[in-house]
Amino acid sequence: MTIKEAAGLLDAEILCGEDWLDREINSACGSDMMSDVLAFVKEHSILLTGLLNPQVVRTAEMMDMSCIVFVRGKHPGDAILKLAGDCGIVVMRTEYRMFSACGKLYAAGLCPEASAKV
Repeated sequence: MTIKEAAGLLDAEILCGEDWLDREINSACGSDMMSDVLAFVKEHSILLTGLLNPQVVRTAEMMDMSCIVFVRGKHPGDAILKLAGDCGIVVMRTEYRMFSACGKLYAAGLCPEASAKV
């Protein structure tokens, strides 16, 4: 699935990284706890979160994640968007809650790897 396809499924507004929407994503991780994201360890993933701080971008960068989706209509500040742009990470936001957003991606075929516990 591409980031653009995920954005369509989530009715998301693209906030940063419009030039990278054709990137492929292999999995998704939904969490407000960055320690859980660090344990997830999947590259080319999409991160769904409601946490609005620069640590989200730093964590996504460290894990080689392609995209961050802020759920519940949250809008990150300019500093977060600039940092994400500098790191080559697409940022978007959706009005959906975390559960619904993850469910939409899962139903569309973005599933965890067979070795991961669901």
